Amino acid sequence: MAPPSRPNLTGFDIRKLAAASSPSSLKSLKDPWHRMEEWRYTGPFTRWNRFKGAFPGLGIATVAFTFYCGFEYFFLQDKHHDEGHGAEGHH
Repeated sequence: MAPPSRPNLTGFDIRKLAAASSPSSLKSLKDPWHRMEEWRYTGPFTRWNRFKGAFPGLGIATVAFTFYCGFEYFFLQDKHHDEGHGAEGHH
């Protein structure tokens, strides 16, 4: 036999909250504030747009750094690397 359940002193029922807060419940479909809250997730406030704004200039900085590394590799090589060492090698 299962032990008797204790009454909730706060009056809060988690099952009723879960049923009422699911997107398919009748209460959430009749919510008058639902229409007012939609602006938070559309237009410039979508998840992608908020993520893009978190790192301004990251794309430009990445491209500029890549070009600089390529320029340095191909055009700024040390031309005097092997001068003065002779046949005996480096001491």
